[in-house]
Amino acid sequence: MSIKIFQKHGRALLCSLILLLAAVCAPLLVRAQTDANQDAAIDNSGSVADVVKQLSSADPLKRQHAAEELARLEAADQRRLVEGYRLQEKNQRVRLALDWALYRFGKKESLFAVVSALDSSRSDQAQSYLLTLDNPEPLYFFLEHMNGNTQVKLLDILGKIGNQETIARIKPFQESFDPKIVKAAKNATSAIEQRVAETPSNTTTRPRQVGNGESSP
Repeated sequence: MSIKIFQKHGRALLCSLILLLAAVCAPLLVRAQTDANQDAAIDNSGSVADVVKQLSSADPLKRQHAAEELARLEAADQRRLVEGYRLQEKNQRVRLALDWALYRFGKKESLFAVVSALDSSRSDQAQSYLLTLDNPEPLYFFLEHMNGNTQVKLLDILGKIGNQETIARIKPFQESFDPKIVKAAKNATSAIEQRVAETPSNTTTRPRQVGNGESSP
């Protein structure tokens, strides 16, 4: 009988200890997580500040990389500062990177400068930015209003990032009088159709969404 009583009281004591530990540890865990989040925020803020400093570097490559990093971080709180640097920047590649950063910050009209650069010596740079778009929709407007060379580049990009809706958007360009545009439109359509066919039906959209809500101008 005494053994049963001991076992009964032992279990009760164990349960009490568990509840006591939970009551003591829970606030500590919450505090630790909060401190970790605050430290991460401070570190991120510090990294942004360090990147911003590079915008005033004498090396144009460092300025370009700084703008591209700010675009990647989507540091929209730096928009006015970046706009100021954009106004005084003379190097065309740096200006393009700043335009891309401003677009990522939510300044949608800056996308025009990036798309226009497709028909310039900075075509590869502009294309590398546009290929990171999570939604092809912002490019549809430009596809209908740019010159032939730019249209060919846009069709190539849409072939890489487009979706089922894009196929209908580029279909009219298969009837163009410009054979380069026709070829680009057909190639883009084939690339999209192949990608759509290989993509599971529940993951037909690209995974990450842009924070500034990309849409056509």
